[in-house]
Amino acid sequence: MNQMNTPANIRPPGRDTWEVPAMDVPLWQGKKHAYCVVIPVINEGGRIRNLLKRMQFCQIAAIADIIIVDGGSTDGSMDLESLKQLDVNGLVVKKGPGKLSAQLRCAYAFALDQGYAGIVTIDGNDKDDPDAIPQFIGALKDGVDFVQASRFISGGIAENTPKSRDFAIRFIHAPALSLSSGFKWTDTTQGFRAYSRKMLLDPLIGIFRNVFQEYELLAYLSHRVPQLKYRCMEIASVRRYPKGEVPTKISAFRGNLKVLQTLVRSCLGKYNV
Repeated sequence: MNQMNTPANIRPPGRDTWEVPAMDVPLWQGKKHAYCVVIPVINEGGRIRNLLKRMQFCQIAAIADIIIVDGGSTDGSMDLESLKQLDVNGLVVKKGPGKLSAQLRCAYAFALDQGYAGIVTIDGNDKDDPDAIPQFIGALKDGVDFVQASRFISGGIAENTPKSRDFAIRFIHAPALSLSSGFKWTDTTQGFRAYSRKMLLDPLIGIFRNVFQEYELLAYLSHRVPQLKYRCMEIASVRRYPKGEVPTKISAFRGNLKVLQTLVRSCLGKYNV
């Protein structure tokens, strides 16, 4: 595993017990800011380039380091020189098994090893508007531990959301996690979020476990973090689906069934430490 050595003064407690998939780090230009933006991708093609160009326009690299975590892209979108030109500071490539949650464990382990005070995560499929990122970082600086983007609160915009997905989020996923966690969530399936270092390192949350392979980590954190009395909030965001095409890695039947099963397990505390 090609990974940076962690300075002893920032080595996270319990680091040797973390379950993190094998990974390579082919691009790392050093930590420049206290916060980073993690972008999970796999074969996003032009979508990730569009997102990075929008982030350049918003001057995100002036306030946070941009780190991409790749699940094994084969479409040429992870060309290192192109990424550098688009202000990407680091590229982490997952080599071990697993999907989104495994990717995120790789990126979060790497970021915590570097000493970041907080992490913003935004999907690499260009559905979210990155101009909200400074608000996420501002909330972290103000002591919030979990910031969730929401297209459904005042100021948020949901454009071209598939009707079945809109219904499932509003009337199944968000209400279930609100009930189980004790915090009023309105938008729980999207990955545009921010987490504090303190929360991510809490052994009572335990994010570095192999049980988190696919989409479990997102639902679990929405369930568990409020239960432990961490500060949570939602920020209005814009989420636009392109007309016709739905850029998603979740298949229509099996994928949605697995999301529902994960929701039930999360709400019942099956992933709790």
